[in-house]
Amino acid sequence: MLKSLFKKKKSTNLYAPLSGEVVNIEDVPDSVFNQKMMGEGIAIKPETNEVIAPFDGEIIQLFETSHAIGLKDNHGNEVLIHIGLDTVELKGEGFTAMVKQGDKVTKGQVLISLDLDNLNKNAKDMITPIVVTNSSDNNMKIEFSNESRAIVGETILMNIDKE
Repeated sequence: MLKSLFKKKKSTNLYAPLSGEVVNIEDVPDSVFNQKMMGEGIAIKPETNEVIAPFDGEIIQLFETSHAIGLKDNHGNEVLIHIGLDTVELKGEGFTAMVKQGDKVTKGQVLISLDLDNLNKNAKDMITPIVVTNSSDNNMKIEFSNESRAIVGETILMNIDKE
């Protein structure tokens, strides 16, 4: 059913930037995300040591501590990948950025390398929200996958369609 929706003209498939269990955004234990203050999205409990580009696009924001990264696709859809909760407090420990703000990236390109063992020990929670930050755009429709597990670079988590 979702495959037919993923073939629209101004459509972007957002592939899993990490492998792991898929979690509804409403179940993320942080009100900024679960109340959708940042936008519509989904989350993953990461099991892999790299965050990859979920689509072709551009890095529009890379936080100094590399705990979060913002991307924009070719249709103007903006996505934030926030690795873990309150991970800014780790001051960059466990995160290595492989890109910089302004870089053009291709789907599957490594964005941030993670020391997942260290992060799992020291972070409050490694659940990783993936949020469409401009989802309030009236011309945008987001279709979410019903997958319970994500495989990095293979699983389509959502389709963002602009009419």
